[in-house]
Amino acid sequence: MDKIHLNEMAFYGYHGVLPEENKLGQRFFVDLILGLNLKNAGLTDDLKKTVNYAEAYETVRSIVEGKRRQLVEAVAEGIAKEIFDAFPIVEEVKVKVVKPDPPIRGHYRSVAVEITRKRS
Repeated sequence: MDKIHLNEMAFYGYHGVLPEENKLGQRFFVDLILGLNLKNAGLTDDLKKTVNYAEAYETVRSIVEGKRRQLVEAVAEGIAKEIFDAFPIVEEVKVKVVKPDPPIRGHYRSVAVEITRKRS
């Protein structure tokens, strides 16, 4: 399966279980890998036979910067669902949502959730 990668998209959202996360918000980074057949797009040079990267970015942005969710897992599931709804050509989606600055004690680079979903 061919892949389209959108790497380290940066957004500001208000997701989390702690009150300060919902009030102050925080940064989120999203990696998106779309699995689909790109042969026709490559042979014809036709944008209609692939996924428009700008539209995929806006789809992800609408989820991360939209409705508040408690869990990063719910953010990832929302992204996967919206990608499938918006782009029927996509057969598989891998979503990684990274919280670089969660309000938890300790030393770490970030916390993240990664899911892979296939169109049924």
